Amino acid sequence: MPGVVEGIFFGPDEGPHGQADQVQVKTGAGIEGDRYAHKDITLFEAEAIEGLKADTGIDLKPNEIRRNVMTRGVALNDLLGHRIRVGEVEAVVTELCHPCNHLQKLTQPGVLKGLANRGGLNADVVQGGAISVGDALEDLGPAEHPSNDG
Repeated sequence: MPGVVEGIFFGPDEGPHGQADQVQVKTGAGIEGDRYAHKDITLFEAEAIEGLKADTGIDLKPNEIRRNVMTRGVALNDLLGHRIRVGEVEAVVTELCHPCNHLQKLTQPGVLKGLANRGGLNADVVQGGAISVGDALEDLGPAEHPSNDG
């Protein structure tokens, strides 16, 4: 069963992320207008924020986690190394996004530990398009790796 996009967040600078109902994503890059538009997209679970609050009492807002696409209903860590489809966008999940000290400095003590192993994912965009709130997040299976044969 696919997950669903519950929120989209991005921003042109280091300030708090704004929220959008729909964004355009470029092939080989990221969300148009995002400060990291040249890189990729990042995803995180709504359940991670809810778990953070339940476990630590820290009430982090979705735009404070500094990731782009908030999902619900899918275990993102299980998608490492997989190709995914989010709305019109296809991407390859390349790495887990571990929370960093910078995030904790911007929010509050305990965030680093509270989001350990649930900080989200980085994904390289291989087919651009639109992502909208309500879109499905689908696992397309393990990503193919280029052959090492000469």
